[in-house]
Amino acid sequence: MGLMDKIFGTHSQHELKRIYPIVDRIEALEPEMKALSDAELKDKTREFKERLKEGETLDDILPEAYAVVREGAYRSMGMRHYRVQLIGGIILHQGRIAEMRTGEGKTLVSTLPAYLNALEEKGVHIVTVNDYLAKRDAEWMGKVHEFLGLTVGVVLNDMDNDERRAAYNCDITYVTNNELGFDYLRDNMVIYKEQLVQRGLNFAVIDEVDSVLIDEARTPLIISGQSNKSTKLYEACDILARQLERGEASGEFSKINAIMGEDIEESGDFIVNEKEKVVNLTEDGVKKVENFFHIENLADPENLEIQHNIILALRAHNLMFRDQDYVVTQEGEVMIVDEFTGRIMPGRRYSDGLHQAIEAKEHVKVRRESKTLATITFQNLFNKYEKKSGMTGTALTEEKEFRDIYGMDVVEIPTNRPVQRKDLEDAVYKTKQEKYHAVVEAVKEAHAMGQPVLVGTITIEVSELLSKMLKKEGIQHKVLNAKYHELEAEIVADAGQHGAVTIATNMAGRGTDIKLDDAAREAGGLKIIGTERHESRRIDNQLRGRSGRQGDPGESRFYISLEDDLMRLFGSERLMSVFNTLGVEDGEQIEHKMLSSAIEKAQKKIEGNNFGIRKNLLEYDQVMNEQREIIYEERRRVLDGESMRDTIYNMMTEYVENMTDRFAAPDADSEEWDLAGLELTLHGEIPMLKMPDAEEVKDMRQKELKHTLKERAVKAYEEKEAEFPEAEQLREMERVVLLKAIDTRWMDHIDDMDQLRQGIGLQAYGQRDPLVEYKMMGYDMFGEMTNSIAETTIRTLFHIRIEQKVEREQVAQATGTNKDDSASHTPKKREEKKVYPNDPCPCGSGKKYKQCCGRK
Repeated sequence: MGLMDKIFGTHSQHELKRIYPIVDRIEALEPEMKALSDAELKDKTREFKERLKEGETLDDILPEAYAVVREGAYRSMGMRHYRVQLIGGIILHQGRIAEMRTGEGKTLVSTLPAYLNALEEKGVHIVTVNDYLAKRDAEWMGKVHEFLGLTVGVVLNDMDNDERRAAYNCDITYVTNNELGFDYLRDNMVIYKEQLVQRGLNFAVIDEVDSVLIDEARTPLIISGQSNKSTKLYEACDILARQLERGEASGEFSKINAIMGEDIEESGDFIVNEKEKVVNLTEDGVKKVENFFHIENLADPENLEIQHNIILALRAHNLMFRDQDYVVTQEGEVMIVDEFTGRIMPGRRYSDGLHQAIEAKEHVKVRRESKTLATITFQNLFNKYEKKSGMTGTALTEEKEFRDIYGMDVVEIPTNRPVQRKDLEDAVYKTKQEKYHAVVEAVKEAHAMGQPVLVGTITIEVSELLSKMLKKEGIQHKVLNAKYHELEAEIVADAGQHGAVTIATNMAGRGTDIKLDDAAREAGGLKIIGTERHESRRIDNQLRGRSGRQGDPGESRFYISLEDDLMRLFGSERLMSVFNTLGVEDGEQIEHKMLSSAIEKAQKKIEGNNFGIRKNLLEYDQVMNEQREIIYEERRRVLDGESMRDTIYNMMTEYVENMTDRFAAPDADSEEWDLAGLELTLHGEIPMLKMPDAEEVKDMRQKELKHTLKERAVKAYEEKEAEFPEAEQLREMERVVLLKAIDTRWMDHIDDMDQLRQGIGLQAYGQRDPLVEYKMMGYDMFGEMTNSIAETTIRTLFHIRIEQKVEREQVAQATGTNKDDSASHTPKKREEKKVYPNDPCPCGSGKKYKQCCGRK
């Protein structure tokens, strides 16, 4: 807390002062609510709906409605909201972020704003990070809402469209951020209104809001279709990548160097910039690529694909690591490990060909690249809600991002009981080896006293290394990482037992509280050991927050070495000189405020970089978002069965104007006009249009020519209409044709914009702002696309025959998404008792398991 905050109070403290009187009013209503029968309490829901229809606002009825939910929760589940939970509920209703510590009962808090806002009958979405939590919370908290007469639905990955539609039509719907986003995109690909599953985006309460709106927001949602691109190039580039030598550059390569024309001395065939996660070929490297593929100039436009793919192969080999960024299954499938949760992400694939490059590197089957059919960022998706709110244990470090991008402020809510956890200074060592040895010693020491320990690692590799070291010391422990995530809830629940030792990879968003038994509480509570600082302070805080819930004792400490990535890439030379000045011996631990401050500065720097990446993604997507809004609105008009006759007429007259401008310039004499060219072009689209003859045109100005041609185009379309006995028959044909033209061109446009974005970075070399260039080119491309839609639609309608049967059809078949969550996250419990190698074999042979069935 800064000096000004200490004197004048924080933003959160000011906001809480305004909320306390409302909380007092809610609590004062408790005796009145207790006096009501169950039927009377339930009838309050009907009464509130009536009062809203008569003109009262949600704010007017909030105190009474919250008092009803509080009493309803007690009667249906035996849980009554604490005062701090009522505060959280008010913050959420106001469309803000409530920061509440782990173990403060955020799930129960959400019932308050969900009930209140559901009274408007427009739908409320409670957004969670995985299917397991969506299902658990819908069943658990749904009891309160159902007790009070509201309907509750849940959307899960394996549901069909009818089940989804039913869930979205409920008063309150529990759904994951991914399912919500993909349902929105799929709804904008359907061809009949009856196929829609969602009913609008009214109010969202986002659980683990930082995970959804910050961590997940780096990657847009993408629905893909199959592409025809060959996979052989990935394999060829992988062979070449293994032959190229990694070099060094004297000074970091950047676009500024290129713009200033500065020379950089390079060695080897390629340079890797780990900070920026970029690979660049050297001159020698370029020559080797040209020789390998027998091409003259790698920079030629026709060689862009080779250039792109060799960089991908080098990135796969030098920046993507097995058992850290991804794992390879026994079936030979490359699966991404989520860097924030440590979970495997089934079905998720790196975009832009990187996934295929990794498959080639790992010598598994390279799957075909897919084509993007629909895409949206989480930023733009959630900004479509009329109102949104969120809750998490850690949001304050990213408050600026929440304000700038989502228009939401963060209010820190005090804990129900004071926090007893001791957060110790970081313990710093010279090498990783010394650090891991110190971690094992700390575990041994706590274990000897019966104190439960949770060791948090950033990678699977480190969790397995520490597991081996603890085995050597004879310390029993459990490992929780992406390879064993199906047991996670069971393992996490047991982590607070007396003497328990648990190693976990990235504890973010696990959704399960660690409860202490009495012996563990007496031994000092849960001890948290972090084996490395994460790039984000928030993720470190999430690990720390696992200890000290609801006033429990506990302690936390991070163990760091100067060889850690964070320290190695951000300022370890200065820190090494501090170590040397202090005369630190090998294996010696050092704690120093200056070290902790340097680490925090490094984390802030990375957080700033990551915010920049997300803001950049949003700025680029903003161009697509405006275009997407126009296209989706036009599609929805078609689905709603509106008459598109006026739209067709506008397309036709605009087309005639554009073509007239092209062949008959307004400032030229009529003798100079290319009327033959104009006639030929117009007849290609509007064959029934009658052109004026030379005599008519002789004294015309261009404005008159345009007017005449537009009138005749309209007359030609009226003749076409007359061919149909029923006007509605043509109206449906218009909708069918327009829908197909929109979908075909839009999907191609998404791909074109994607290609444009990948190549736009080169504009920086010409000292032009890539984003400005992208916006200008994107605007032009959108104009070309809408012209193309118009021309296709007009041409098709004028060539349609009455006997033709024209039906709506799906332009492309979706084959998957980049965030498929097809594997259920529901924790699985072992049905039979585990059989160990030296146990008697269950088959009854009398032999040990390892010498019998275990050998198989």
